[in-house]
Amino acid sequence: MDLTRRRRDGVPSVVDPRGLFEACYRSKQGGMGTETGNGKEEAMKNGLDVTGMPLPSSSHSSVHSAGSDPQLKQMLDCLKSTKCPAVINYGASWCGVCSQILRPFCRFSTEFKNLTFIYADIDECPETTQNIRYTPTFHFYRDGERVDEMLGTGEERLHDRLWLHS
Repeated sequence: MDLTRRRRDGVPSVVDPRGLFEACYRSKQGGMGTETGNGKEEAMKNGLDVTGMPLPSSSHSSVHSAGSDPQLKQMLDCLKSTKCPAVINYGASWCGVCSQILRPFCRFSTEFKNLTFIYADIDECPETTQNIRYTPTFHFYRDGERVDEMLGTGEERLHDRLWLHS
């Protein structure tokens, strides 16, 4: 995907893939974003918060959480239409290993700024995640298509895979 576009003065500028995803997702929600009064994204009461892990809002400000099947479907549609590179972490609130890798996943979202990071709890999105057989499972998307899958955990392993797809 060509992430450059021309400004009015003809100078190329880089398009922020996260910005494309954000705009698409907000439009599918009917223009209602997840921004708070200070302009920072806020985690929803589901998704990341359901894990019970105390994650400060700044640590996962660039991780989107899918708290229902319709939300996850909207996010997947946006990934396909914007063709933004992305990673989806499929986990569960009761899974200890999922909770262990969630903090590094959130931290990596600030390191790999060209990837869109999404967390989906399999219990909150049962219809959309019915083919997920192992938690955690990571799906990597490029140009709207799933190109890779990683089962299990390992902070260094996840970092290397993120680097490969960024």
